[in-house]
Amino acid sequence: MKFATKAIHAGQEPDPTTGAVMTPIYQTSTYWQKSPGDNKGYEYSRGTNPTRKALEDCLAALENGKFGLAFSSGMGATDAVMKILRPGDEVITGNDLYGGSYRMFTKLYAPYGIKFHFIDLGNPENIKPYINQNTKLIWVETPTNPTMQIVDLSAVAKISKENKLLLAVDNTFASPYLQNPLDLGADIVMHSVTKYLGGHSDVVMGALIMNDEKLYKDLFFIYNATGATPGPQDSFLVLRGIKTLHLRMKAHCENGRQIAAFLKDHPKVDKVYWPGFPDHPNHEIAKKQMRDFGGMISFTLKEASLQETFRVASSFKVFTLAESLGGVESLVNHPVTMTHASIPKAERDKVGVTDNLLRLSVGVEDIEDLLEDLKQVLS
Repeated sequence: MKFATKAIHAGQEPDPTTGAVMTPIYQTSTYWQKSPGDNKGYEYSRGTNPTRKALEDCLAALENGKFGLAFSSGMGATDAVMKILRPGDEVITGNDLYGGSYRMFTKLYAPYGIKFHFIDLGNPENIKPYINQNTKLIWVETPTNPTMQIVDLSAVAKISKENKLLLAVDNTFASPYLQNPLDLGADIVMHSVTKYLGGHSDVVMGALIMNDEKLYKDLFFIYNATGATPGPQDSFLVLRGIKTLHLRMKAHCENGRQIAAFLKDHPKVDKVYWPGFPDHPNHEIAKKQMRDFGGMISFTLKEASLQETFRVASSFKVFTLAESLGGVESLVNHPVTMTHASIPKAERDKVGVTDNLLRLSVGVEDIEDLLEDLKQVLS
């Protein structure tokens, strides 16, 4: 099946009892057993639930994977991957990273003896000097949050396979519509399902998708044993949201393209971070591994103070000042004080996450209204 057909149908069959076209919300914690251990595949909803299973199968299909696991948040999904590691293990990851991931790595897992190397992944060759006998995992975001760096997934996958390392890719910013890391050699794909997959800013959820059965079983054990799993109502909402993912992503990309061009030519804007520009570092890699360039854009205000940046961020009428991204509505975020506040200033400054940087999640509203909103706040 092609992408749109999978988004609408994958993992979902008419309900065998009633013929309902939409997957029912199985609002139950437990299941009848004919005799001890003799059941219909479901025992207790922390481990498996029919609504969630339909979603997991759909997510796996969208990423061209065999196995999917849904979690109660993207951080719950990331946490499950970290639990594969043991004291003394080492992880190579990017120096431009979602603040929540950085906080988890440094504040929760580093004290348990896991070492993290935060490096520039724009050139995959930078990875090689950090690989040693203790290295177990490479964790990648692409595009990165918030400076939209592009990482060559095929090149990183080649290095990971040569050294028998796991490669996990946070695919949240691209969504499966724009990019499929498993096809490029990744072992695990992570999503904050809260974002583009849910698409309507009404669900918090995460997911992991993979092809290797042993890896799936290891992660399923963690998923069931620690219990960071979502309920059936949220699973139902995401299944519904996914049915329009292909339509929404087309609109996000088209609006994003026009807004990026507007910002690049504006006299009050300094830098614009968007991988669709020919002069963006690794633009050619983005063209190769992505189907379009998305609706995530960051930009800096020319010579703006923190106070002036706050004024601009608070003056939008259509864009909403809020955390998160990927919903149908347009959002503006100030990473330094919002999503990336947990990263030390010295580390933020190294990659350009400065006080005058704003991040846009471009929604699917009429482009004329979005451009007018930008004109009035930058006037």
